[in-house]
Amino acid sequence: MMKKFILSYSCGKDSTLALYRLIKRGLKPVGLIVTVNKDENESWFHRIPESILDEVSSSLDIPLIKVVCSGEQYEDYFEEALKKGKELGAEMCAFGDIDIESHRGWCTDRCNNVSIDAEFPLWQEDREELTHEFIEAGFKGIIKCCNDTQLNDTYLGKVLTKEVVSDIKETGADPCGENGEYHTFVCGGPIFEKDIKFKLGEKLKINNYNHIVIEK
Repeated sequence: MMKKFILSYSCGKDSTLALYRLIKRGLKPVGLIVTVNKDENESWFHRIPESILDEVSSSLDIPLIKVVCSGEQYEDYFEEALKKGKELGAEMCAFGDIDIESHRGWCTDRCNNVSIDAEFPLWQEDREELTHEFIEAGFKGIIKCCNDTQLNDTYLGKVLTKEVVSDIKETGADPCGENGEYHTFVCGGPIFEKDIKFKLGEKLKINNYNHIVIEK
C-alpha cells in the first residue's frame, strides 16, 4: 500500500516542489494544510483568496485541511489540522522548508505533539538549484509578494523563469527567496489537472511587503 501523507501548503513553489517529489516517490497525498485568515477569507501572508484555494485543491485533486484562525492559538489550530490528517490515514506531514532551522524546529515540534512524522523533502539542498528544478519540471509560478527592502514592486506578477531568477540574484537577493525576499503562487504544472485561472489586480503595500492582488 502507498504511504499516505499530508503537506503544509502555501501555494508557493517550495511546498509545491515538495509535493511533486513525494508523489514521484509513490506516496499518496490525502490532504493539504492551508492556513486561512478568518477575517479576510484568504490564506495568511501569501493572501490567496479562499475561492482560488478551492480551485487549486480541485485541480490537484487533493482536499484542503483549512486552518481558519485570526492568528491567536495558531499552534493549537495547526496541531488540530495534523490530527485531521491522521484521521485520513496520513503517517507523516511534509514541509517545503529548505534550511532555516527555526522553521524545521517549529514544524517538528507540532508533529511530535500529535505523534506524526515530519518530512522535509528539500532539506539542505542548494536553493538556486531547487528553484531551477521547479521551473524545469514545468510548473508555472508568479511572484505574489516581495520584501520591498530587497526587491521592488516591478517583480510582482512576473512568471518565475530562469531569467527572472537570474535578475533577482543580481540584485543581491537570494534567488530562491528562502529568506523572505519573495513568495510565489503556483497556478499550473505537471500535477495540476488544469491551470488556475485568475486576474491580476492592484498592488498593495502591507508592512515591508508589496503584494499584488489575484482574483477570479
